[in-house]
Amino acid sequence: MNANTRRSVNRHLPCGVIFDAPKKQVELDRIGVLISAPDFWSEPEKSQKTMQDRKRLEEAIESSAKITSLTEDLDTFFELAREGEAVLGDIETALKSYAELLGKLETQMLLSGENDSLSAIMTIHPGAGGTESQDWAEMLMRMYLRWCERNDYGVAITDRLEGEGAGIKSVTFEVNGPNAYGMLQSEIGVHRLVRISPFDSAARRHTSFASVFVYPQIDDDIKIDIKLEDLRIDTFRAGGAGGQHVNMTDSAVRITHYPTNTVVQCQNERSQHKNRDSAMKQLRAKLYELELEKKREESRKTEASKLEINFGSQIRSYVLAPYRMIKDHRTKIAIGDVDRVVDGDLEALIHSYLVWRKTGKTAKDTDDEIPD
Repeated sequence: MNANTRRSVNRHLPCGVIFDAPKKQVELDRIGVLISAPDFWSEPEKSQKTMQDRKRLEEAIESSAKITSLTEDLDTFFELAREGEAVLGDIETALKSYAELLGKLETQMLLSGENDSLSAIMTIHPGAGGTESQDWAEMLMRMYLRWCERNDYGVAITDRLEGEGAGIKSVTFEVNGPNAYGMLQSEIGVHRLVRISPFDSAARRHTSFASVFVYPQIDDDIKIDIKLEDLRIDTFRAGGAGGQHVNMTDSAVRITHYPTNTVVQCQNERSQHKNRDSAMKQLRAKLYELELEKKREESRKTEASKLEINFGSQIRSYVLAPYRMIKDHRTKIAIGDVDRVVDGDLEALIHSYLVWRKTGKTAKDTDDEIPD
């Protein structure tokens, strides 16, 4: 067993009870009694929250069982190794699974913010640079959509404006699932790309920027006072690729909130009513975030997301030439396997951000190793 393996074993093996599985089982049994009641579904919103609590408890109990099983497997392999059996490969495989599971669980435990458990609304805008930045914005969109697919999050694109020639001018989409907002807060800010441009006939290196904003999809029981007289609601024909895809009715909806000068729009549905409902959901989320910002005047933790989309303001750099490296400038984490990240593997970046947010520690303060 090499030094890295021994260090990983010491770090990841539990030294006590990680989950209070018996207590969670008692709570799960109590919820089971509530669900079996005849009038359980008489209050749909309350019932839905109870079902979400049940799912959360079931996942925690299942994770506890997996950790126990993996721990027992490792104990067996170590005993066999002491007896002279050639089980190093089995130990490495089991330890890798163990570390991956604990990494995911630790990420979930770091989600302690007020709205971390909520679904999210994500918006991407290209910076200056025309086609280059528009293409980069579309690359980011694909990266996040693949991350959502890898993690079983539902996605609904509510607004997408195509770029001229390539890429996108903007996109807004919902990420539906538990902890989506908490996980995606790591992406708020300006993202910088350095590459050999596919649009430059001279094959020169270009730098592009795009900004990412993330808002929580606030619960319906959180009241946001939106007065009808403060709104301007416009309808227009949804854009499309042409031909049979062009919407011939004014089904797209744009809502302007005068007091805050907040503008949202939705055009993904053919029904004007559905587009209006979706736009109102976006508006409520943005207004709620604005209210939270007023309460954070001292810390201003989200100020990075308001920076100019240009040099010196980026939270993360994606360098494809002359070398290949992704570097997060807040957490100092660096990843050499660029393709893996762009294909939606954001777990290391998200985890390092949550640790940094919670403890202030960067990747340089720990002995975390990011494999290529």
